Amino acid sequence: MKKGVLLALFAYTFWGFFPVYWKQLLHVASPEIAAHRVFWSFILLVVFLLMQGKLKNTFSRIRKSPNKFLLVFPSLLIGTNWFLYVWAVNAGFIIETSLGYFISPLLSVFLGVFILHEHLRRLQWLAISIAAIGVLIMTIVYGQFPWIALYLAGSWSIYGLLRKKSEFNGPEGLALDSAILSIPILGYLLFLLVNGNGSFLYVDIQTNFLLIGCGVMTVLPLTVFITASRLIELSLIGIISYIYPAILLLVGVFLYDETLTQIKLIGFIFIWIALIIYSLEGVMFRRRKQNPRI
Repeated sequence: MKKGVLLALFAYTFWGFFPVYWKQLLHVASPEIAAHRVFWSFILLVVFLLMQGKLKNTFSRIRKSPNKFLLVFPSLLIGTNWFLYVWAVNAGFIIETSLGYFISPLLSVFLGVFILHEHLRRLQWLAISIAAIGVLIMTIVYGQFPWIALYLAGSWSIYGLLRKKSEFNGPEGLALDSAILSIPILGYLLFLLVNGNGSFLYVDIQTNFLLIGCGVMTVLPLTVFITASRLIELSLIGIISYIYPAILLLVGVFLYDETLTQIKLIGFIFIWIALIIYSLEGVMFRRRKQNPRI
């Protein structure tokens, strides 16, 4: 369990400092960064599955899969999520990306109710309602709909839901997603290369290595996280996961001088309260289930 906690902390801390890496590529267009992230992730994941002896079996299962929708649609969600995230970070919206990943766990619960017909307990409904109030405050008073945060949260939550219902998850699922996205992306990258409109091989060696490194930056923390999730309980993973958006928020405010307005702070406070209620309720519910005398 100690090993699992340490691995989870590493993965979420790694993700939290993602903006520092993407900021090194400010001179590269966001679509090109996202394209390299997908392509080099695909190459690394293929090597990873090949080393584990799972590549042939994975492709065989893909061919035999009865539901092609669950093969294609998740890749579109994760692709747009990656693009928007990279664009938002380099456009100066790190705080709003952190908001998205604070909202994401609660939105996943909301989707579970309406799509999987799961039942929420009273305190869970209270948590979701408080979070919704926080979003409304930022929308109405601040006068700006937090579309970046909501799309990141929505696309990631729906992606997780579809991956849960799919036979492919973890590295296999991500390899499938990156393989599907790599078909049009490879054409896009070749177009940039031939026409000299891209940055890869046209700027400097550091840029080349940073673009290739997008694959490592994606696959490494994911592999660590999957290992951690197998060693510790899901409820503990859920609590540790809040480290990720918390670091994002701190990075945006203190490292890149983004402004955390009073209205945004009030909205964040509502969402933090909702997350605390939801987390504590989940812990207490599991304890009562394990020991009915409590």
